[in-house]
Amino acid sequence: MNKPSVSTLQIITFNNGEIINSNDLIAVEEPLEIRIGYGPVNNREQKNISITMRTPGHDFELALGFLFTEGIIENAKDVKQIKYCTELNTKKDNQNIVRVELTEFVKIDLKKLQRNFYTTSSCGVCGKSSIEAIKTVCDFSKSNHKFEVNQTIITQLPNKLRAQQDVFKYTGGIHGCALFDSKGNLEISREDVGRHNALDKLIGSLISNKNEINSFEEKILLLSGRASFELIQKAAILGVKMVCAVGAPSSLAVETAIEFDITLIGFLRENRFNVYSHSHRVIS
Repeated sequence: MNKPSVSTLQIITFNNGEIINSNDLIAVEEPLEIRIGYGPVNNREQKNISITMRTPGHDFELALGFLFTEGIIENAKDVKQIKYCTELNTKKDNQNIVRVELTEFVKIDLKKLQRNFYTTSSCGVCGKSSIEAIKTVCDFSKSNHKFEVNQTIITQLPNKLRAQQDVFKYTGGIHGCALFDSKGNLEISREDVGRHNALDKLIGSLISNKNEINSFEEKILLLSGRASFELIQKAAILGVKMVCAVGAPSSLAVETAIEFDITLIGFLRENRFNVYSHSHRVIS
């Protein structure tokens, strides 16, 4: 049985001098440890890759998306099995450890497994080093596709995502992301307390459905919050060429979007938005 994404809590509300006892719904936040099994059949090894605070749900997709954007796997064919390590957990912490069994043919760089240094903008490395590090993970080439999106379609995207955010609807405390086609049709969305986890879940779903990674050049990625470097990094590795964010972009996010030929849109609201890079894809 999967863990719930929402929890009920008894609270006290102060409203215009009135004290009310009531129940409130809050988004669940728990740790998820991602491990990999690798090596030849007769000499398998295990390594802890990451621990992240996430909202339970789509955990296997989260693990797949994380491993892909870290450059550890290239597609679903690199994975033999994904399972919960339930035998290692207490009943309370059940389903908080995921083990991804890689095929024996996957080559593991142990240095790379020391949590890639460029995945957060607070790590202290300079922008150029961070951007160059992404190129070691993704096969980047400038797109020759004439991919354009009407500005009216772009302004409609946040409402379409919000309509799919069930946990946000009840809690107001969770991030979301979605993938749209060039006509504004929603293809997939995911939610999580961590914005990077929500995107990893989305990417993991795409990988598990065996999509070709080079098929996302004419898709639109929408982020419910701000556009951080880490999220643009993941978009670049996926191959998306248009990223829209309801919030603000960071300076390194803009630099990364410019470098990887991504149209970056921020402060997306009804009838308005800012374009920070490669504006030729937005038409009126």
